Amino acid sequence: MKTTFLILTILFLLFIIYFFILGINSKSKTIPGLIDGRLSNCPDSPNCICTENKDHTDHYMSPINITEHSDLDFNPFLTLKRIVIDIGGTIKIENENYIAAMFSPSIFGFVDDFEIRIDKKNNMIHLRSASRVGRSDFGVNKKRIELVKKRYNAASFE
Repeated sequence: MKTTFLILTILFLLFIIYFFILGINSKSKTIPGLIDGRLSNCPDSPNCICTENKDHTDHYMSPINITEHSDLDFNPFLTLKRIVIDIGGTIKIENENYIAAMFSPSIFGFVDDFEIRIDKKNNMIHLRSASRVGRSDFGVNKKRIELVKKRYNAASFE
């Protein structure tokens, strides 16, 4: 009985240590950035969602359409930046059509990347949310994109 308890305790501690190491590893990676002016494709792991590539159906969600706004002061870029900060993101890179942010919501310190690309030519806003390590995110990245889209749509109709 004592041996079983000891083995289970050691396995539990190794499991916790493994997740802390993954968290540290995720902090050492960088935001993918734009590739040829577009958001990066998602890897094969299910912990990534992107609105840029329709052919990658397991990872695809529709982008946000930019519509005419009655308030001439409405700025999609600033609205999105404010939303990302309000939901806990830290802006790391921004230029006139691109925002890269990081989210670190877990106790183990896992980092998720969140990117926004405004496509003025096609009047669309593309989003990408991805975990840096691991395979599962329990749907967090999809929910994050849904939340950003919901808040953006609410702000654009004010």
